[in-house]
Amino acid sequence: MELVLETAKSRALEAISDLPDSATYDDIFYKLYVTQKIEAGRQDISNSEYYSHQEVRTELSRWLD
Repeated sequence: MELVLETAKSRALEAISDLPDSATYDDIFYKLYVTQKIEAGRQDISNSEYYSHQEVRTELSRWLD
């Protein structure tokens, strides 16, 4: 069994391969940006680096009062 390690380049190529041939540079940059943010969010969750819904509500109530 071969272990395949994904690189940033391979993930980027995969992300933009689904875009239509008519995609603009803006479309490509946006797709890469969103993909990176989703990956970062998943990493935060796996590292338990996030706020609970209640923590966010409590903090927002302080700001909005």
